[in-house]
Amino acid sequence: MHAQPLAPADFEFIEDILLKYGDDHSVLNLAELDGYFTALVSSPAQVDVGEWFPAIWGGQNPEWEGVEEAQRFLALCVRHMNTLAAQLATDPQAFKARFDDTEHQGQVVTLAEEWCFGYIRGVTIGHWPALPAEQAGQLEKISWCAEQDNFELPADLDVDAHQQRVSAIEPAARALHDYWLSQR
Repeated sequence: MHAQPLAPADFEFIEDILLKYGDDHSVLNLAELDGYFTALVSSPAQVDVGEWFPAIWGGQNPEWEGVEEAQRFLALCVRHMNTLAAQLATDPQAFKARFDDTEHQGQVVTLAEEWCFGYIRGVTIGHWPALPAEQAGQLEKISWCAEQDNFELPADLDVDAHQQRVSAIEPAARALHDYWLSQR
């Protein structure tokens, strides 16, 4: 398993490609892609590239400018997935979700909605079966956030409550990975 973490320039290339070829049905940013890949590497069974790769684009691969561009994008995606898989399997505390931050009324607020939306996309592509109650509760911590529309934060946002809910997402992702790993 090749788990060499991506460099900032690699992430920039991925982000550029997502923006270049994305539409309303595709993954549009790094946070969402990171959540998507986290769910895929945590799935009960390995998901074939022929299934997960087109799902990035809403089901159909883009019209690539060239083979090299497509190959580089795919290779970087696989490397990032391998890095996530290695972190979650061997050093789960090293796993850090790629959440976004914004400023809201003078405070930095972590936004996890895009990451969580990607995670739920990965759960769907991974064909996760029903979970036992404890694990279903962990998934709820992620799916709740995916259902929020906090792209424009409300003026009366309870920042502390919001941050507390966001802080439960990474431990939930780790717990779900551990659960499925124990079931394989």
